[in-house]
Amino acid sequence: MANYSKAHVCQCLSRLLTVRRNSTVMIMGERRKTGMEFVDGVLGLAHGLLQLGLKPGDVVAISALNSDLYLEWLLAVAYVGGITAPFNYRWSLEEARTALQVAKPTMLVHDATCNFWKFESYDDSVPSLRWQVLMDNPSVVNSTKLGLTTKQLKRSFKRHLVADYLWAPQEAAIICFTSGTTGRPKGVTISHSALVVQSLAKIAIVGYGEDDVYLHTAPLCHIGGISSALALLMAGGCHILLPKFEAKLAIESIEQHNVTSFITVPAMMSDVISFYRTKHTSVGSKSVRKVLNGAGGLSSDLIKNAIEIFPRAKILSAYGMTEACSSLTFMTLYDPTKESCVQNSCANSSNLSHKPDGICVGKPAPHIEIWIAGDDSSCIGRILTRGPHVMLGYWGQMPSKNSSPTDECWLDTGDIGHIDDCGNVWLIGRLKGRIKSGGENVYPEEVEAVLSQHPGISASVVIGLPDSRLTEMVIACIRLKDNWQWTDSSSNHPVNKKEHYLSSTLLQNFCRAKDLTGFKIPKNFVLWKNQFPVTTTGKLRRDQVRAELMSYRQLQPSRL
Repeated sequence: MANYSKAHVCQCLSRLLTVRRNSTVMIMGERRKTGMEFVDGVLGLAHGLLQLGLKPGDVVAISALNSDLYLEWLLAVAYVGGITAPFNYRWSLEEARTALQVAKPTMLVHDATCNFWKFESYDDSVPSLRWQVLMDNPSVVNSTKLGLTTKQLKRSFKRHLVADYLWAPQEAAIICFTSGTTGRPKGVTISHSALVVQSLAKIAIVGYGEDDVYLHTAPLCHIGGISSALALLMAGGCHILLPKFEAKLAIESIEQHNVTSFITVPAMMSDVISFYRTKHTSVGSKSVRKVLNGAGGLSSDLIKNAIEIFPRAKILSAYGMTEACSSLTFMTLYDPTKESCVQNSCANSSNLSHKPDGICVGKPAPHIEIWIAGDDSSCIGRILTRGPHVMLGYWGQMPSKNSSPTDECWLDTGDIGHIDDCGNVWLIGRLKGRIKSGGENVYPEEVEAVLSQHPGISASVVIGLPDSRLTEMVIACIRLKDNWQWTDSSSNHPVNKKEHYLSSTLLQNFCRAKDLTGFKIPKNFVLWKNQFPVTTTGKLRRDQVRAELMSYRQLQPSRL
């Protein structure tokens, strides 16, 4: 017998029927849905999945742009006890194939924009795949198994036929993928409890409510986009959905729908500010009341400009990771109700003051425990966390029920830091050189593995340098092999016709030809003439390479 006292993401549906039954909760272009229409869509899809034969624990992979149908799928799969695996629509074909082999989905759902992946070619490599479904409904349905669409699955829905919601084994709800250091994506398995407590934390700290009009700026394939969407569903707010973020469309939506809240990463905020500056001069939006930033701190200039454009908005920043179901700590960067404290707040806020003891990222959410694991002589160490927000494990590597609880209590964030006397968490650095660029994780080892395949490169080191728009810019330091020369020319000659010359353009094109995802391709290349620094045991001193590059901010031409 099911235990309905346990957390389940579909518990938000009853609230929608209570507080938003006849009010609009979804706006996607010209399509609008009331609370009852949205819930009926979820239940109808859930009924169709049950009729089709989807069982608790089955994985449903989704690759699509943001839409109201995407949210319906996330909840409908959870309703029948399935596990959703959102795929990043920006992935290359090879990355998508690898994720499919990791997740082993029973069903693959995609929209028309992802047809280029040629999903039919996965039949042999992913034997678990039984159904493919086209999420949207174009006039001509492309060839998929059984020719299924969302509309067809909903067709036979009758409310009284739908059972109560179910749970997957271990209460797993979602598999969110994050890149591994070798390039293989790892599936982070998130539970219903983690998603619910994370949503409630955002409701409590950010202040989401049923009067909010929330603009989806983050992709629903990211944990930040998913957790914020669920928070607004639980709060009973109205959702404005764009297929993907574009500054022009975002600003038009803010003005058209009187948007009150959205989330951002530094690159998005930079683009929004630039668009306002070029198209609207100093005219901003007075409807926006809440802005939550993640995936890297906002610079002082971005905060200052954001305050000018959104003068009534409370601006917060969050620090977290996929393995911890999004946000661990929150920090208020600006509160319009406390203007006298703005300068003091900004002076101590995230990423604004790089003090010797790190960067302040605020206090943990109420349900989150954080512990600093260091030696007895120092308060600085690895940042660990535990609580209901922590992942169940990486998909396919989750601990068994018989494993010792002490083995899975604390999650190592991979970051180094400390906690001050006021309870604020301070970051000092990241382990393993992970780069945060434009809201995406870039692992240097993956990029270096691609560059090492070029016949003209003897060695490379990839690092991230601070950037006001991207948070960090991906930079590649390279050493050339004998008889190869570097040219600063931007001319795009095929490598086989000019094989003893290299340039930034040629190397970027080489990375694309090797299916390296766009945001991972280095923005700049630095010619490194000396040996790369190493420790006494021969390990690369990536931190020293980064420190030397910081002294040479003019990257072209660079000769280190």
